[in-house]
Amino acid sequence: MFKILAIDDDRDILTLIGNILQLDQHLVSVRDQVHQLTIEDVQGYDLILLDVMMPQLNGFDFCCTIRDAVDCPILFLTARSEEEAIVQGLMTGADDYITKPFGVKELRARVNAHLRREKREKRPSRQQIGDFTFDFDLRQIWIDDIQLHLTKNEYKICECLARNRHHVFTREEIYEEIYGMDGNALYSTITEFIRSIRKKCKEHNRMPITTVWGVGYRWE
Repeated sequence: MFKILAIDDDRDILTLIGNILQLDQHLVSVRDQVHQLTIEDVQGYDLILLDVMMPQLNGFDFCCTIRDAVDCPILFLTARSEEEAIVQGLMTGADDYITKPFGVKELRARVNAHLRREKREKRPSRQQIGDFTFDFDLRQIWIDDIQLHLTKNEYKICECLARNRHHVFTREEIYEEIYGMDGNALYSTITEFIRSIRKKCKEHNRMPITTVWGVGYRWE
């Protein structure tokens, strides 16, 4: 049994989500007023379903507010299917998105896939890789004594590339590592993540990710 928080201003949607996820014995809590939630209200869950279009405070902004305080997967619920909106949402730190209207099988499959990936066995906690110190338990990267502030998926990309320094990853391989075979995001999101990681590293005079033209990316 996993604890799941669903946030949506449509109470009918919340009822539907609760009924669907209870089929897998998940314990589902629902909230319909996102602007009243504090960080403490969203901690302690194994996964959060977050609607994008809500009054007073949208899901993108709320995700930015809570992302550093919660380590569980955040999945957006959205009726917006255009690429720009999807990329914007994932860049805020969400792990995936589900397009409304969604089916029973899709919601169950996507939620359970993310829960399975989160429960994979963790590797040794701390390791120095080049100029970067990785804390695999905390999912943090440090340059000297300065923490590199990354979103959850940016961190996943860095860890994947750094652990396999001599391997060139295609964009599709990175996508599969982050989202799995059943991911619903866009491949172009990976390009945006790489661009963001490079920008943050450049501020510390580091450029660890090299483009191998025509193939993909490698950690130097």
